[in-house]
Amino acid sequence: MRPKGHSIVLTFEQIKELLELVAQRQLQGLELERSGFRLKIDGRAMAPAVAAAAHQPTAPVMDFNAGSAAAASAPPLSLSPAAVPSSVSAPGPASPEPGGGLPPGTHVLTSPIVGTFYRSPAPDSPSFAEVGSRVKKGQVLCIIEAMKLMNEIESDIDGEILQIFPQNAQAVEFGEQLFAIRPL
Repeated sequence: MRPKGHSIVLTFEQIKELLELVAQRQLQGLELERSGFRLKIDGRAMAPAVAAAAHQPTAPVMDFNAGSAAAASAPPLSLSPAAVPSSVSAPGPASPEPGGGLPPGTHVLTSPIVGTFYRSPAPDSPSFAEVGSRVKKGQVLCIIEAMKLMNEIESDIDGEILQIFPQNAQAVEFGEQLFAIRPL
């Protein structure tokens, strides 16, 4: 017999619908609480996340606290079609396509996670790197905040910064271009 516990099952489509609702209605955010599970969506940095989610072809099931008896008996969260828009218009790409206007051989460092991009460790501190800076492999170039954790993003090559794609405090997606670096 499985242990009892609180669980909620959300499909990818349901999470996408919640994100679309927050983005389209331009809400500050959304909190959902059910069966001891709490989902909080910050609407202030939603546009890039919703654009990426709108292009996902699959609908995997996310089971929080999997393995509990409640997961087997709890019905999936349902959203009424009237409350959720059927589609959201996706803005253009957040950064240029790879190689677009960059010299041949340029290395593009991309974001390994979804989060908020910061060029410096604190608002009153100098940036880790500027356009024209020479950087070494392993040198911290920026911080990406994800779920209240600050993740230092390091250069993976020695080189010179040619371009910094995101603005400071901008939301970035997994795989989004961060820096164009000319290898040395």
